[in-house]
Amino acid sequence: MSSSTTGPRRVPLSILDLAPVSEGADAAQALRDSTELARLADDLGYARFWMAEHHGSRTFASSATSVLLAHIAAATRRIRVGSGGVMLPNHAPLMVAEHYGTLATLYGPRIDLGLGRAPGTDPTTAAALRRSTGQLDSFAQDVADLATWFGPREEAPGLRVRALPGEGTRVPLWMLGSSLGGASVAAALGLPFAFASHFAPDQLTQALAYYRENFDASAPTAQVDRPYVMAGINVLAAPTTREAEVLRTSSIVMAAQIRSGNAGPIVPPDEAVLENLDPRIGQLVESLQQVRAVGTPDEVVAGIDAFVAQHDLDEVITTTYTWDPALRRRSYELLAQAYGPLPQPTATVPTEAVA
Repeated sequence: MSSSTTGPRRVPLSILDLAPVSEGADAAQALRDSTELARLADDLGYARFWMAEHHGSRTFASSATSVLLAHIAAATRRIRVGSGGVMLPNHAPLMVAEHYGTLATLYGPRIDLGLGRAPGTDPTTAAALRRSTGQLDSFAQDVADLATWFGPREEAPGLRVRALPGEGTRVPLWMLGSSLGGASVAAALGLPFAFASHFAPDQLTQALAYYRENFDASAPTAQVDRPYVMAGINVLAAPTTREAEVLRTSSIVMAAQIRSGNAGPIVPPDEAVLENLDPRIGQLVESLQQVRAVGTPDEVVAGIDAFVAQHDLDEVITTTYTWDPALRRRSYELLAQAYGPLPQPTATVPTEAVA
């Protein structure tokens, strides 16, 4: 959607956090830093604070996602808290329903459940975790089961398996994806769709087109009455463009390490990386992180506005990596100040309070 005569169309901004571990720190510090960021995001008006499931990683400390979200929800007041996402093939769907139903019972209608098909780890760790293959047909059925378990008892009176707590909480479901596979499930089930363009942007345009063209608002599992899209973007705001680019070198090294199978904690920024980066690594990182807005606050806002307009997005979810957690918080403060009043999500998914 193009800009209106009154300026760019502003959509809700959210934060995706993986509890990144900085070099010289540990997982406990990373979790304290994520909690502090969530409190700040709550105060600044960001729409959602989502955490993503990763296993066996020295870079991220977000393996026990539902446990972390309980802690984050207890530390915040207003912001929506959720998974971005739960890798459903790693879990029994009933247990997911119980965990997120319990969160909704404790914290009311602030809980989101984003669902993905990827393992969220390396093949060996995945083999130790996985209980299913993540094939589209079985995955879609698991998602449908979750929708049923979160519904009120009277809508499924013959249901023999019940999620307690969870039943009647109507926890909003989101489909996550980075390909046509996730788009097809989201469309068939009538769910909002979150695309992982912050690290896998190649199929963004095709996936959104497929989702919008094939969306089924009449599906029994439908939670929105029209296609509803959120997409990810890497952001980093600093007082100057050069400082932002230098701070981004930590993210460049992180991406290169993850792709090489040698992932470790987030390293300090290094200006030399900008001058001496191996062209092959640079090309790889550029491909992975091409959806980004890095620079001064105004430059970052302009980048987000252009991203929203290009893909007609309903929401944007941002991710930021810096070695110094204080500079990550500063980036989000600068972005919020430059963006103006942060819009909140409209009533696009069930948000009924738990009785």
